[in-house]
Amino acid sequence: MNITILDYGVGNIGSVHNALKHLGYSTHITSNPGDIDRSRVLVVPGQGAAGDAMAALQRHQLIQRLQSYIRSERPYIGICLGFQLLFDHTDEDGGVNGLGIFSGQVKRLSGPNLKVPQMGWNELLVNHDPLGLTLGLNHPITAYFANSYYALPSDRSIIFTETDYGVRFASAIQTQTVLGCQFHPEKSGQVGLHLLREFLKKHAH
Repeated sequence: MNITILDYGVGNIGSVHNALKHLGYSTHITSNPGDIDRSRVLVVPGQGAAGDAMAALQRHQLIQRLQSYIRSERPYIGICLGFQLLFDHTDEDGGVNGLGIFSGQVKRLSGPNLKVPQMGWNELLVNHDPLGLTLGLNHPITAYFANSYYALPSDRSIIFTETDYGVRFASAIQTQTVLGCQFHPEKSGQVGLHLLREFLKKHAH
């Protein structure tokens, strides 16, 4: 199964490609809007600032293609910025509108004696797992984070996992066709590989 990784200039392409290759999948790395329509599974990673990311998506004429793809309920994995940009708005860079797939806001981590960005391992507290992605994992489940902002979905029913870091926030969302992770599954060892594998098993056939 060929999985499309979207390269819009701000993604952590190498690590994501290597993780999917380790799971036995081939990947197609592209910034071509037409390739989105032909994807069986679309993976959108991202690092850096939301303003740069949305500008890059606009520059590559990817915004409407992405919105159409996800809204048609085709399999999507969003990592870090690829997760945050699914929401209406982020406070980063003075305020940036996202893709508006899900209602919600992205806020900056803040608190007394809180180191921002959050860098390192933290626990995933399972809230809602309709696809059973965490079945077979030993608790506590931990994953690797590198974030200064966090998502606040308006609809709590899509929250897959939550994480405590000064505030309890949605560290992943899950629907039948979307897996969005604030943490980096490609850098989270066996836990990250397990989550990717289980999601892809539902869709990459």
